[in-house]
Amino acid sequence: MKLQTDILAKAANQARGLAIDAVHKCSSGHLGLPLGCAEIGAVLFGHALVVNPAEPRWLNRDRFVLSAGHGSMFLYSWLHLSGYGVSLEDVKNFRLLHSITPGHPEFHETPGVECTTGPLGQGIANSVGLAMSGLMAAARFNTPEHTIFDHHVICLAGDGCMQEGVAMEAVAFAGHQGLDNLILIYDSNDVTLDAMADRSQSENAGARFKAIGWDVQTLADGHDLTAILKAINKAKKTKSGKPQLIIARTQIGRGIPEVAGTAKAHGEGGAKFADAARLGLGLPADQHFFVSDDVRAYFAAHKKRSLRTYKKWQKTRAAWAAAHPDKAALLASAGQFPGAAHSLEKIPPFAADAKLATRAAGQAVLQPLASGSPLLIGGSADLYGSTLNYLAGDRDFDRTNRAGRNLRYGIREHGMAAISNGVAYDGIFHASCATFLVFADYSRPAMRLAALSKLPVIYIYTHDSVGVGEDGPTHQPVETVSALRLIPNFDVIRPADPEETAGAYAAALERSDGPTLLALSRQAVPMLNDIPASVRRAGVLQGGYVAIQETAPLTHILMSCGAELQWAVAAAKILGAGTRVVSMPSFLRFDRQSAEYRESVLPAACRKRVAIEAGVTDLWRKYVGLDGKIVGIDRFGLSAPGNIAMKELGITTDAVVAAAKAV
Repeated sequence: MKLQTDILAKAANQARGLAIDAVHKCSSGHLGLPLGCAEIGAVLFGHALVVNPAEPRWLNRDRFVLSAGHGSMFLYSWLHLSGYGVSLEDVKNFRLLHSITPGHPEFHETPGVECTTGPLGQGIANSVGLAMSGLMAAARFNTPEHTIFDHHVICLAGDGCMQEGVAMEAVAFAGHQGLDNLILIYDSNDVTLDAMADRSQSENAGARFKAIGWDVQTLADGHDLTAILKAINKAKKTKSGKPQLIIARTQIGRGIPEVAGTAKAHGEGGAKFADAARLGLGLPADQHFFVSDDVRAYFAAHKKRSLRTYKKWQKTRAAWAAAHPDKAALLASAGQFPGAAHSLEKIPPFAADAKLATRAAGQAVLQPLASGSPLLIGGSADLYGSTLNYLAGDRDFDRTNRAGRNLRYGIREHGMAAISNGVAYDGIFHASCATFLVFADYSRPAMRLAALSKLPVIYIYTHDSVGVGEDGPTHQPVETVSALRLIPNFDVIRPADPEETAGAYAAALERSDGPTLLALSRQAVPMLNDIPASVRRAGVLQGGYVAIQETAPLTHILMSCGAELQWAVAAAKILGAGTRVVSMPSFLRFDRQSAEYRESVLPAACRKRVAIEAGVTDLWRKYVGLDGKIVGIDRFGLSAPGNIAMKELGITTDAVVAAAKAV
């Protein structure tokens, strides 16, 4: 169909009006991008995107990501106009309590929102993950006769996104991998929030992207509807094996002459000129949130055209499913999570005399689980030899093998975590990734968004304590586990031995409503055979459990997790029959259990409690109470072999015994 420039130009101005009215009504928000990119929105949502607003999660839709999430009224306006489940009343409720049009787009909240965006750069990295997921899906499910996946991922980003390090990590990965289904539209308007962009940047973006393996187009006028469509079509049709960048030169705040093209246009600064702006845009003075009948009619017809494309694909899928029931069954299993019991059945028991690092136990556990979960993928930040999470039954994902399940992210921890989020947003593959635990600080912003967005990403982060040893305090994460435990909806599991590690992986695989981090040891740990293997495995699923039951009236409770649980067990033998040992591998999982269960593990009547962990102590206070003692490390570590570092820093059996006697 030929581009209908007249009606789409009109729609662009009416989308500007919706943004102006919404921001003016709530007295907050960002007008610059919604006004400056209105023509880009008109071409995308009124012509170029292959979507079905009636089925927002259609598998072969084009994915549109607004990385510059502060410009959320851009997205809400176009979702409303193009017929998604965003009503005019929803637009009017922009930024209000319990609306589906929050200040920044949120996954699960608004039909048509692919990713939670706002922290700049994250959406670019999410788009890389979405694009990678699309290529993986095409490799696994397409056949010579039937194309099930051939969609594109289109991301709109601004100068702020392009300056963030996470974006540059991700686009370098995309260029290296040749993700040619990815289109990044750079809203280049020479403005950041605080000032004109030349105060903080001077690079040649086109040259930079070409150097890292992207094709680049530049639109001198990012408001030219025909030129925008031509660039998008060229980007979609290219067979260069490269991701595509479109640099669109736009005017921020276009439509409000008083601020257009200046830093004042970025936020709500132009809202006070709303009445004059609306008149200048050809909108009626007495009717706010105005959409004309002819614009409504155009988008209604366009929605019907989109539905025809969708129905044609449905026929293809039906024929494909009949011809390939095995592939259809695998695709239907996407988004399903095995129960923990099912996963544990696949993991052979460990030898009673085994002495393994929990990272090595994780390697043994992961292989049978991965063989039974073909949509599980993994990656590592240049550390497969240390994190031990390579899926041995598969090969690398690269330009020559899009079906590979192992991802080599390079030294890009933040990008790795944000790309994993993109895979999880797509909902086809179960993403996991790995690095050293101390580098969780590099990936934490993306981890936080995974928790906020309820993404079931699995982080296999090893070298979990001062047991790292000779690498010293730069690599010894004394505060990291506690810091991660503070993120709402973020499960941290720190298993104590190989059997607990089996339970930890089963717990991670069964979780569908949020991320899980497995904190695994570098150093070998003994098998805790005083605790039955079945109890260790099942106990991890509860987050905390009675590991050693007292055999006399209860006098003391010793609690721990990770490698340090061995010292709590040893101390209990010295303290006597009235001592209970509690393993607490996951605080958040334990806190989700019923009050009755938590009381059965940590009875309130017993106030003589001691916790031991090779890390900062504060978070244990909620379990030991004001009367209890905590053996920990409220300082940075030191360079020495791991066992010597532990002893020097007071993480010993003797320290637990002394603390228990002092309670």
